Amino acid sequence: MSMRPEGLPEVPEQTVMVARAAFPQGSLAIRVRDRLAEVFADEPFASAFGVRGAPGLSPGVLCLVTVLQFAEDLTDRQAAAMAVRAIDWKYALGAELTDTGFDASVLSRFRSRLSDNGMERVVFDRLLEYCVEEGLVAAGGRQRTDSTHVISAVRDLNRLELAGESVRAALEALAVAAPSWLAGQVDVAEFAHRYGPRVDGWRMPASQTKRDRLAQVFGQDALALCRAAWSPGTPPWIREIESVQILRQILVQTYYLSTDTRGREVIKKRAADDEGVPPGHRRLASPYDADARWAAKGEGLFWMGCKVHLTETCDTPTEAEAEAEAEAEAGVRAAPNLITDVCTTDATVPDVKATAPVQQRLAEHGIRPAEHYLDSGYPSADLIAAALKQGTRMVTPVLLDHSAQAKAHAGFDKSAFIIDWRARQVRCPAGKTSAHWNPVKQHGTDAIVITFGVRTCRPCPFRDQCTSSAKGRRMLTLRPREPEEALTQARAEQKTETWKAKYALRAGVEGTINQALDITGIRRARYRGLPKVRLQHAFSATALNVIRLDAHWTGHDQHHTRSSRLERLAYRLTA
Repeated sequence: MSMRPEGLPEVPEQTVMVARAAFPQGSLAIRVRDRLAEVFADEPFASAFGVRGAPGLSPGVLCLVTVLQFAEDLTDRQAAAMAVRAIDWKYALGAELTDTGFDASVLSRFRSRLSDNGMERVVFDRLLEYCVEEGLVAAGGRQRTDSTHVISAVRDLNRLELAGESVRAALEALAVAAPSWLAGQVDVAEFAHRYGPRVDGWRMPASQTKRDRLAQVFGQDALALCRAAWSPGTPPWIREIESVQILRQILVQTYYLSTDTRGREVIKKRAADDEGVPPGHRRLASPYDADARWAAKGEGLFWMGCKVHLTETCDTPTEAEAEAEAEAEAGVRAAPNLITDVCTTDATVPDVKATAPVQQRLAEHGIRPAEHYLDSGYPSADLIAAALKQGTRMVTPVLLDHSAQAKAHAGFDKSAFIIDWRARQVRCPAGKTSAHWNPVKQHGTDAIVITFGVRTCRPCPFRDQCTSSAKGRRMLTLRPREPEEALTQARAEQKTETWKAKYALRAGVEGTINQALDITGIRRARYRGLPKVRLQHAFSATALNVIRLDAHWTGHDQHHTRSSRLERLAYRLTA
């Protein structure tokens, strides 16, 4: 397939006439075409297409179809049907009224092409560039970030189901790719009886003894199949099949191979306390999606899938209202809150690992915020200090001092000690100085361990309020100077009422996540594999930005979420 970079075609006159008559006030699709046509250009996708062969559909057109599809939460078949029967969609795509459209499978192949070539964010980034050029997004403002869980597109499996289904998936792939080789390695009739229907917990024996026996059978079959695939006489391409590789990994993470007293080989399920199991970020959860992982958040949320982080611009209510009033008098509308970054990670990746990449991408687009609002899962002392160097102040609750004194609100916690960074000493509340200053590495990060002398602490009248150590001396652990001072300042600020009132601005991102859930279903993966889920989230964010831009163009205020009159009264009384 080849591509001729042409962009969106001109809208035929007859299509213009009918669309204007049918939609005198316009529609989302019509306004997107009129205002954002340059965003959906073909040139950025040139490297994903060849220069020879039959010409394919314009990637710009397919991107526009995909954005409208996500904006209206349509399936591929519904989107392909809309391109044929919806007048405003025909106008947006520049199609004739008699145009018969395209097959729904084109959208699936187009998404695969984008994800295979790392072009998941092209349209999102181009729309963001348009917003920057129009002055709707700029550096130095306020932005906020939050994450939500995403449920994978494959069904949940327990360990026994996973063991059997991984064998079934490998057999299904080999039955297509190497039927003759498979027939020479296993009893096809027996395996077809055992693995013909999908492995389902509802069909398994109720007895625990029979379940244990079934788990052993699954393990023996998986071991035999892997040994056959990795035997010297087997063609190398067979073990390169994805399902076969996944089977091998699930075999290792689920079973333990040993030898009994008689020298016989024994395979059994791994126990976490005895043989051990892999950590969560490496443990496969499905043979059909190698990127899906089990994760937990708090005590009430447990899911299999991934995680998405959304970042958007924001204003404080007071400033937004004042700006809106001033601009309304001048006939200019205030800029809407727009999504500036979308980041999809494994479910097991903590939020703190996403902070630096998000801020880096914002800087690359020239829209680094002056204030970045986040919840307590995102910050660390190093990140706060590094962001301040770059001109970004992270408004976020940091972890408090976890020492016994701080938890009990009694005695001398870390804040009661005075640090002299130049002299490399610490003075305690009794006026005594530390004896040792030892730079160390703790969990891969720099730290400083401060130790007071035994002769200093034992006769101190405040020892009971300071330490309960058996050695009778106090020890402190500090970060290097810049992270430690940034952390101390943040801990002091977050206790003030001014900071608490300011931090309330972060809560608005929850409404954005809810909007993404209601409109695009962002919390449930449509596709398998992290690259395609990243593409889904990039188009979801693009669709939300298009909807917000359309509300801005038409004068519909989208800054306030739907609320009752009683809630608005309560807000005014507490403001």
